[in-house]
Amino acid sequence: MDNLRIDNLSWRFILVWNRNMVVYRKIWFVNFLVPLLEPIMYLAAFGIGLSALIHKVSYQGTPVSYVLYIAPALVAITIMYNAFFENTYASFVRMYYQKTFDAMMTTPLSLEDIIAGEIFWGATKSVIAAAIVLGVITCFGLVSFPSGLLVLPVSFLGGLAFGTVGMIFTGLTPTIDMYNLPIFLFITPMFLFSGTFFPTSTLPGWAQKLALALPLTHVVNLCRAFFLGKTSLGLAWSVLYITAMFILLFPVALIVMRKRLIS
Repeated sequence: MDNLRIDNLSWRFILVWNRNMVVYRKIWFVNFLVPLLEPIMYLAAFGIGLSALIHKVSYQGTPVSYVLYIAPALVAITIMYNAFFENTYASFVRMYYQKTFDAMMTTPLSLEDIIAGEIFWGATKSVIAAAIVLGVITCFGLVSFPSGLLVLPVSFLGGLAFGTVGMIFTGLTPTIDMYNLPIFLFITPMFLFSGTFFPTSTLPGWAQKLALALPLTHVVNLCRAFFLGKTSLGLAWSVLYITAMFILLFPVALIVMRKRLIS
């Protein structure tokens, strides 16, 4: 474990994933309630409140209701939150307070196995939560099928990207209280300015370019296109962006976590 090598990664990372799944199943009801009730509250608030003021929003030249516009964004936000918070707060607790990582490092698991297992588990939580939210929104008649089902693979890919970023912050954050900083500087701006609640085209030119650099913008674009059944080759750019983000940042997550765990 002294040398950080990608080839140290093995199938054993599934054992870490399985360990987290076993724990998840024991408290599944609590984990189920949030993605079940949260979209209902959002849709009620925006559907009853803002939709009365904002009747239509233009999407790719087509007017859509405001509720239909924000519904896919709720799934995208769920993807981001579940992966990021699982690989920040939850991973930090397992690493620092529960000493779970220390215990796993005494087994044949490599450090790469442990970190990969954590990240893939974060992505799995994103899929589970996104599936629940998708089911709730479907009950409101806001999803076009079968294209809407493509949101699920997007949730896994987005979960990998956001989970990797979260793991990097876990390797760099000295105390759990300091997570307020990346949430304020990274998560909150994306929550507000990634085309979630209003089109990015309404932003100034420089802000539109900045929004395109935010990963949530691409997840929102994919979810919205699949929800509305407006798939096109242009969406490949968003898929490539999210994939490249994961591929480039995964080794960084391994490096910072190695320094954190070995020290």
